[in-house]
Amino acid sequence: MKLRPIEIARKLDVGTSAMRHYEAWGIVPPPQRDPNGYRVYTEEHEAYFQCIRAMYPGFGMALVRKIMPMLQLKKFSEALWEINRVQAELYQKKQQALQALEILKPDQMESFLASRKKQWYTIGEVAEEIGVPATTLRHWEKEGLITPDRDPESGYRQYHRDDIRRLLIIRTVQSSVYLLEAVREIMEKINQQSLSEVRKITMDSLAHMDVQIEQQLRGAHYLYKLIELLKRNNA
Repeated sequence: MKLRPIEIARKLDVGTSAMRHYEAWGIVPPPQRDPNGYRVYTEEHEAYFQCIRAMYPGFGMALVRKIMPMLQLKKFSEALWEINRVQAELYQKKQQALQALEILKPDQMESFLASRKKQWYTIGEVAEEIGVPATTLRHWEKEGLITPDRDPESGYRQYHRDDIRRLLIIRTVQSSVYLLEAVREIMEKINQQSLSEVRKITMDSLAHMDVQIEQQLRGAHYLYKLIELLKRNNA
């Protein structure tokens, strides 16, 4: 079945200019041309466009641009595993947010900190405590979000209980808003004696993740349909 670009554009509510961008990016197969030079699309092209539109809200265009060329190379399993990896990351973020929501209760935060008896902690110990790589802690320090003390003799970082508290908040906020500049602004507003704003951010983040997982599953459904069509057409 041959389809004109305008037919697909109207059906999917997408501009023909966007379709040309997808073609230029290599995320849909190049169409054939009729004698007049006009693009001629097939049901495969339509399925590609449907899949791209369905995946974008839940996965973002960067992943779409990574996945679609895999399909053209018939790397179907690799594409599915890539999707699985991203969904696993979202699940991990949700678990971290749920854990943070519990820890960020005032009584739980104090209990968490009270159980840390040492006077100070190394960067490796703190990384393990809050579940982020040491490289991330160094990056936050470079960005001015945290300034640990230094051992006057060795120069090694020394994190105290208040530092751990602040780092827990930073980790929670960043998992919700992503951009460090936004994290910095929020951290400047937060009263050190109140965690209510951070808890609200975390709850909003959890609500957003619930929407995102629905979007991802919808996108994965269209990806599966596209893969099945490609397998049938290449059988």
